[in-house]
Amino acid sequence: MILFLAGTSDARDLAIRLQQEGHQLLATVVTPSAAESLQQASIPHRIGRLTAAQMVDIIKTEGVHLLVDASHPFAEEASKQAMVAAQEADVPYIRYERAREDYAHPLITTVASYEAAAQLAKDKGGTIMLTTGSKTLATFTKVLLPVEGIRVIARMLPNLENMEKCAALGVAQKDIVAIQGPFTKELNHALYTQYGVTLMVTKASGKVGSVDEKISSALELGIEIIMIDRPNISYGQQFSTFEEISQLVGGIEDDRK
Repeated sequence: MILFLAGTSDARDLAIRLQQEGHQLLATVVTPSAAESLQQASIPHRIGRLTAAQMVDIIKTEGVHLLVDASHPFAEEASKQAMVAAQEADVPYIRYERAREDYAHPLITTVASYEAAAQLAKDKGGTIMLTTGSKTLATFTKVLLPVEGIRVIARMLPNLENMEKCAALGVAQKDIVAIQGPFTKELNHALYTQYGVTLMVTKASGKVGSVDEKISSALELGIEIIMIDRPNISYGQQFSTFEEISQLVGGIEDDRK
């Protein structure tokens, strides 16, 4: 049994591939919407964030012999918990993470944290579109909303929790773009134009996260970009292709026979 942390759409595709290759999986996702593709593929799964202790319990009760961490590139805490759990339960840990992209451009500034991004956005001012999700929204609103002349456009998933968070943090209803991706280059272009965006804040999630479309469209319009770099974590065994993960999992399975 493989405990599989499926934090992205491509990670869920990887889970489906491993199952099709004959591997038995128990997947975990954070939200019900993320579980839909797993349900369609009849992959057993659990919904909700897990602590290291909870993962250890699953590993022991379900007979897990391998932990594959395919959580989101920015789910730093999830990966840390997974590594602790694998060590405590004495099972191999493998990290799958989509490849990084090189976004060198005069209009792009890369920063190391959400806090640094918020401060830089404050310095630049204008109409700022946040595409970094709701989890760190407060980091930006507390810095940006009090500043006269700055307009914050929050683009995020259309769920009730996010709308309530926007209301609690003071984001105006007219400044909320509640929508679920993936987004085409044309849709990004239309949103930037509609709201008169002068600055866009994003995460270096990788191509599968529709980052390319966000960036290419913004650059064509001359919009400045603040990009938050991925957390600097030493994962140990880390791979960025399905083929690498498939071969390694297969080798571990063969060694157990």
